[in-house]
Amino acid sequence: MKDVIEKLSKLENGFKPIEIEALKIFRSETIENAMILCCELLKHEKYQIRSLAVFILGLVASKNLRALHILKTEVSKDSSWQVQEILAKAFDQYCNDNGYEKSLPIIKEWLSDKRPNVCRAVTEGLRIWTSRPYFKDNPKVAISLISAHKASDSDYLRKSVGNSLGDISKKYNDLIEEEISGWDLSDKKISFTYKYVTKNQKK
Repeated sequence: MKDVIEKLSKLENGFKPIEIEALKIFRSETIENAMILCCELLKHEKYQIRSLAVFILGLVASKNLRALHILKTEVSKDSSWQVQEILAKAFDQYCNDNGYEKSLPIIKEWLSDKRPNVCRAVTEGLRIWTSRPYFKDNPKVAISLISAHKASDSDYLRKSVGNSLGDISKKYNDLIEEEISGWDLSDKKISFTYKYVTKNQKK
């Protein structure tokens, strides 16, 4: 493990090597040992090593809900934007392993959380939402869930909301137009989100 930590600590860009190491650890350790290791790695000063823990927790989460709880309550507090990116990936991993439709209650629970990073893990993690099972056949459900945070106090979350809806508009433009036609653009927060939704639309 020491060699892995040393190697990943030197990583400057990209997450793929971290993800590869996480998968190796997940496949070689028991769930219990993986959880113990993750709790230790989350204390590391290097974001790369904390990211390793988050990747592993995402792989474990469908088998051990304590891992999902740690992602939600502890990882969401991490000050590193890189770690928050991996939190989004980890949440999607959980939904994929658990099944997206079956995960709807958890998706809604996380989206109703007061912490922007918890909500963003969902809006960002499931991109492109309508390429995911269940949401592929239920785009209106995806649009409704994402749009709920169009007026969030967090720029970080609103940007993710706008980009996520913008993704969907490429295939379901009529549904997105129907959604945003009712938005109050005099609200600066909603106007901010609107710009991200429509930024790639043809003039």
